Amino acid sequence: MPIEFLISALVTLLVVVDPIGLVPSYLAVTHGLPQHARRSVALHAALIAAAILIGSALVGGWLLRTLSIGLPAFRIAGGLLLFSIASEMVFGVRTERQSQQAEQAIEEHVRNIAAFPLAIPLMAGPGAITATILLASRSEGDAMRLAILLAVIVIVLVLCFVVFALAARIAKRLGVTANIVASRLLGVLLAALAVQYVVDGVRAALAS
Repeated sequence: MPIEFLISALVTLLVVVDPIGLVPSYLAVTHGLPQHARRSVALHAALIAAAILIGSALVGGWLLRTLSIGLPAFRIAGGLLLFSIASEMVFGVRTERQSQQAEQAIEEHVRNIAAFPLAIPLMAGPGAITATILLASRSEGDAMRLAILLAVIVIVLVLCFVVFALAARIAKRLGVTANIVASRLLGVLLAALAVQYVVDGVRAALAS
């Protein structure tokens, strides 16, 4: 089993999806709902996000070929996008933006908050989709690597469901300071991964 690919995929998706960082948004959009309704929202959001990311892993490469987009170009663009998300996390902008999206969803009375804004764009947003396609491209047609990636997607979104189910307890135990520190550290790690994607894309472009 390619352990390095497994670790890379798990770390990348955990950092991009950021289950702990989604706790404030989840609490905001489910405020006032009974406990069973909150769990239903969490389950549906995880399922929708899983379907989106699994679809991206399976057909993302084909879509790029259909649109005549080279993988090096997508790696560079994806790396820049991931770096943008990382900078938002480091400077505390991402949490604020997620909260604003959640509040806007409540104000507009979105019927299915599991689909929006939880599944899209908070859980399976552009950054997660980009990371999934890039990771799928690294599998290079290896069925085992692709199966590992799909398993990692499922694991990450199951973790999201568990975190949402325990959201109130987690938020209370972590506190404001711990949430901020964790977000900053994850942001720095994601920035490093994003730069690596850009470097790989530039190398591939120059080599071709």
